[in-house]
Amino acid sequence: MERIGVRELRQYASRYLKRVTAGESILVTDRGRTVAVLSPPTRVQALYDELVAAGELVPGEGGELPEPLPAAPTPNVSDRLLRRREQERF
Repeated sequence: MERIGVRELRQYASRYLKRVTAGESILVTDRGRTVAVLSPPTRVQALYDELVAAGELVPGEGGELPEPLPAAPTPNVSDRLLRRREQERF
């Protein structure tokens, strides 16, 4: 996989996008650190795009789903046994 800098990508974006369209993947670096990977869409993404274009799938308009609420804490086994003992004494 080829590595290119951000400046190189900026100057020759269309050239690199043609290569990605042809199936190549390219690492983009900023000061030597990888910041992005340019790659062709996965088969799932391509199928999604086809379904949207055909009107068979309507993309959602909202953002991501909110984080679920934390589960209510459940008493551990020791706490349950202590409660049973206390109830049996009375």
